[in-house]
Amino acid sequence: MLTPKQYKLLMFIKKTLQEKGVSPSFDEMKEAVGLKSKSGIHALIEALNERGFIRKLPHKARALEVIKSPKLKPSAIVAEEKLKEENLKKQLLAANSVEVPLYGKIAAGTPIEAIANEVETVSVPSNLLPRGNCYALSVEGDSMMDAGILDGDTVIIKKVETANNGDVVVALIDNSIATLKVFKREAGKIHLIPKNSEYETRVLEANRVQIQGVLSGLMRAY
Repeated sequence: MLTPKQYKLLMFIKKTLQEKGVSPSFDEMKEAVGLKSKSGIHALIEALNERGFIRKLPHKARALEVIKSPKLKPSAIVAEEKLKEENLKKQLLAANSVEVPLYGKIAAGTPIEAIANEVETVSVPSNLLPRGNCYALSVEGDSMMDAGILDGDTVIIKKVETANNGDVVVALIDNSIATLKVFKREAGKIHLIPKNSEYETRVLEANRVQIQGVLSGLMRAY
């Protein structure tokens, strides 16, 4: 197997020949592989020549011919390419993301104390954001697991004060506790419905419940 620098130089020579029809200069090769001296490039070229990857054409300046490519990439090159790909994904995500206030945790189980203080922000892909004001909450609990909302998820909530039957809502109960449930209004009462058979639906007088938003999106870290 080639060393990482041998592999980089071979691939650079091959690419330059395909694009320009001539071999790269020593300065171009030094820059491509991160070497400071021509002697280092000479050593790499000799190694590639001896191993049958390139051939030096006689009587021509800068005349190299690529004979074959390696079957396997050096592990260091694979790791480097993977890191570059991950960094590129992060850059693209950041370029297409919006900072949204993260208010804290929301119970998807037993209701917890409502959190209304903005303490930090979270980057949210713009395609998850609806029009209007939004905020994010961290999910705690498993009562919405059958709706695909799991403990540890981050939910994106659109600020509204009303909801339709079937919406997943942030409901504030008695001005003190908040929970994430499916909303249903029936016979003048509010039903807050879990999506887990181990939890019971809560039926409350309408004046005890305030809608603080509806679910717009969800993010999950694996």
